[in-house]
Amino acid sequence: MCYKWAKASKRPTQVVDAIQHRGFVSYEREGVQYSDPNVLMSDWKEVTMEAKPGPLLKTQSARCMDCGTPFCHQENSGCPLGNKIPEFNELVYQNRWREALERLLETKNLPDFTGRVCPAPCEGSCVLGIIENPVSIKSIECAIIDKAFEEGWMVPRPPSKRTGKSVAIVGSGPAGLATADQLNKMGHTVTVYEMADRIGRLMMYGVPNTKADKVDVLQRRVNVMAGEGVNFMVNANVGTDPSYPLDKLREKNDAIVLAVGATKPRDLPVPGWELSGVHFAIEFLHSNTKNLLDSNLQDGNYITAKGKKVVVIGGGDTGTDCI
Repeated sequence: MCYKWAKASKRPTQVVDAIQHRGFVSYEREGVQYSDPNVLMSDWKEVTMEAKPGPLLKTQSARCMDCGTPFCHQENSGCPLGNKIPEFNELVYQNRWREALERLLETKNLPDFTGRVCPAPCEGSCVLGIIENPVSIKSIECAIIDKAFEEGWMVPRPPSKRTGKSVAIVGSGPAGLATADQLNKMGHTVTVYEMADRIGRLMMYGVPNTKADKVDVLQRRVNVMAGEGVNFMVNANVGTDPSYPLDKLREKNDAIVLAVGATKPRDLPVPGWELSGVHFAIEFLHSNTKNLLDSNLQDGNYITAKGKKVVVIGGGDTGTDCI
């Protein structure tokens, strides 16, 4: 998905005492800020800098037009979850961060994930984007949830009552985790089964650490969910591993949710495809992230392109992740 934005003007992007009235006229958009390239070349931390409460976010939230018909939060044109974007923008502008968090969590289970990797269709449907650069909604969302964790607001809140029903969720990617979070909040007993050695699946091994930190973001969320009563089983290949037959899961649970994702890459039947040195993106990304977590890339047990000329076929998010 590609959005064509207007050329940046010389208007300010952050003002200490930003005025909300006609803020979209007075101020220019500023989205994510990136760390120093020299620093990024030496570590595997997230490439974007965390947005802190202050002039930048106050000014950017002031750009929200409070549209009569806000397409940004309509499920058929903007956010598929129906996030109440104008409302949390208003609360951020007023520095009412706790209320902004509550408004965000009304519609979203994992804003710490989507605030980093979502393609942001909300910004693509922002009415301001018709004539100006759209409101930096994604950055504001990410700032809300990051501040919530920093302030200690995101603590485990187990359901006050259990229903007596149990659900098995096969797959621990974003879909599986969001499902687990929602069902657990309703009081059901939830167990998530993951075939890999860590929870997160695509968020863990498909998205590189430079986009979403596996400890500071992903494991942080898993810890909260575990504290709320969600059970996690790793190295559990349901239906293949004799320890986890599907029939056994059916006997133990009232329902099974399949959230396995699509981990098999699409082949490209061209001459030379079978030669050494040709790798699928998911294979490359998985090996690098796993080894980063296992040994900080010290044992050499990963696919390296160091000193080699590389061709990447495919220019989407996955291709750029590999680069």
